[in-house]
Amino acid sequence: MGTMTAALFLPSKLKPSSIKEENPSFFLHRSRRRFTKKNQSIVPVARLFGPAIFEASKLKVLFLGVDEEKHPGNLPRAYTLTHSDITSKLTLAISQSINNSQLQGWYNRLQRDEVVAEWKKIKGKMSLHVHCHISGGHFLLNLFARLRYYIFCKELPVVLKAFVHGDENLFNNYPELQESLVWVYFHSNIPELNKVECWGQLKEAAAPPSSRNINIVKIYDDDDDDDDDEEEDLQPCKEDCTCCFPQRSLIPWPQNFSNINNNGTDHVKGLGQQIN
Repeated sequence: MGTMTAALFLPSKLKPSSIKEENPSFFLHRSRRRFTKKNQSIVPVARLFGPAIFEASKLKVLFLGVDEEKHPGNLPRAYTLTHSDITSKLTLAISQSINNSQLQGWYNRLQRDEVVAEWKKIKGKMSLHVHCHISGGHFLLNLFARLRYYIFCKELPVVLKAFVHGDENLFNNYPELQESLVWVYFHSNIPELNKVECWGQLKEAAAPPSSRNINIVKIYDDDDDDDDDEEEDLQPCKEDCTCCFPQRSLIPWPQNFSNINNNGTDHVKGLGQQIN
């Protein structure tokens, strides 16, 4: 989350295309040296490639007009997670809709490092739908789009762990929700990054990398033409029914990627821009 700042302001000698995930020891080694003006710029880069660790003490949880113990298959439930680079703390709002107040201000519009999610019941099965903004909106996001995608993927287990920890009473009352599938929507104006991935069951997707055993499956991106069957599993029934809830998404971002106009930018506007 906070590493998005480093992504936007990487040293010019460390271009994203030259960074290799499989050998991060260079960055970690340099970060242990005495801080000087020369190597201070290396430290933020090290944070991009260190382990993603959830710290409960840095999570602030807000319950906004939602019953902590009400099943999300009966009452809308959404998560809005933001990060402060100043305090290094996460703020999680649990409510019946996206907490738009967390997404206002120039800083949030610049960083776009929020993660929003909602519970859905589709054809009788509960699932968690997570949305991340990769690029679109201003040129800095476009410039570091691929690095932002990598960072979001690395930090998503921490995000999911924050959801589970922050909504602890819900999962204690309904432990079966841990077995719900996690669908991750990456929103980008770059076709290959504009896609949906299935991260498997929540209990696996939120686990530390050392104990995680999931196979991330790409369901749809703008380069694919044969994803109608898979994407149909993400869509509620077209007619009124009792097996789908809610009927309309709580998140004002596209849910059906095959209908996105690749040449447009409306689908990658910030949540704050779309709600206002």
